[in-house]
Amino acid sequence: MSLHETVSSPDAKRRYVRRLFATIADRYDLITVFLSYGRDRAWKQRLVRMADARAGMQVLDLATGTGDIAYLLHDTGGRVIGLDVTARMIELARAKRPGASRPAFIVGDMAALPFAGSRFDVVTTGYGLRNVPDLAAALDEIARVLKPGGQLLSLDFDRPSNALVRRAYLAYLSMVGGALGWVLHRDPDTYRYIPASIRTYPGSAGVARLMREHGFADASHHKVLGGLMAIHHART
Repeated sequence: MSLHETVSSPDAKRRYVRRLFATIADRYDLITVFLSYGRDRAWKQRLVRMADARAGMQVLDLATGTGDIAYLLHDTGGRVIGLDVTARMIELARAKRPGASRPAFIVGDMAALPFAGSRFDVVTTGYGLRNVPDLAAALDEIARVLKPGGQLLSLDFDRPSNALVRRAYLAYLSMVGGALGWVLHRDPDTYRYIPASIRTYPGSAGVARLMREHGFADASHHKVLGGLMAIHHART
C-alpha cells in the first residue's frame, strides 16, 4: 500500500496510524525533538500557558503520546487525564514518573471518548488532530465532553498556503523522514507519513473553520515557526 493510500480513507488511515505509532513509540520523544528543531517543549509550554489551566480544573489531553503536555498541565494543579490509542505510549508516559504524583493515563480513541458530556474545562492535543482518521467526528466528541465555555487547544504541523513554501517544506520532511526511518527502523517510509498526512490536512484556517462547524463558538489559530506549525485555540 502506498503512503497516499494509507490516508485515502478513514478506515485505511485508522489501521495504518495504529500500526505506525505502535512501531515508533519508543522513538517518539526523539523524533518530535528532531523534527521540531529542538523547539517542541517550548511550543507545548506555550500551549499550556494559553490554556491557563488552574488548580482543580478538569483537563483531558488527547493523543497524549508519552505525556509531555499532560505532565505540564498536571504541574499547574489541574486534574488531568491523558488518553492515547497506543498502549505502548501510555506505558512510556506512566514510566516518566513511576510512583510519583502524575496524571491518570488511559488507552482510548479520541473519536469515541469514554466520558460523559460536559465533563472537562480544557481539552488539549499535540499532533493529534492531523492523525485522527475522522477529524469531524473527533471534533464532535471533543465538543461533547467540554463544559460550556470550555477550551480546546491543539498544536500540530500546518499545511502552508503558499504553494512554493508547501512544496519545499514537504520535500524537506520527506527527505529527513526517509533518512530517520532508515536509520531507526530500516524503513524509509516510517516518517514519510508525516508529509503524506499534511498533504491531506485542511491547514490551520480549514481546521479553525471545521471547529466552528462542529460545536465551537470561537476558533483561532496562531502561527508557530513562521507558519510551518500552528496552535489552535477554540471555545465551546
